[in-house]
Amino acid sequence: MEEFRPVLADRLAIALINLRQVQADHFDHLPGGAVNLNDEGRRQVLQAYQKRKEEEVHHRVIDQKVPLGLIPYIQARLLARHLRGDLEEYPPYLVR
Repeated sequence: MEEFRPVLADRLAIALINLRQVQADHFDHLPGGAVNLNDEGRRQVLQAYQKRKEEEVHHRVIDQKVPLGLIPYIQARLLARHLRGDLEEYPPYLVR
């Protein structure tokens, strides 16, 4: 999953903050110093995440444009092929 973190999670979090889609009032401060997203904050994050997964990106191994949400599935299939011995090396997903 670490190879997908920069593409799916980090870019999404930075975009949500830069575009001011998630703001301070989307968080609840709890006793003991904990901070949680409230319902509206979760709604904003989930909507942006669903939209991000629909964006098409080029996958260099299969040489096709695919929705970003399918990248983990494609990579899992490539990993399975490597573990079965069909692929000599596992090709990690790289963003250009």
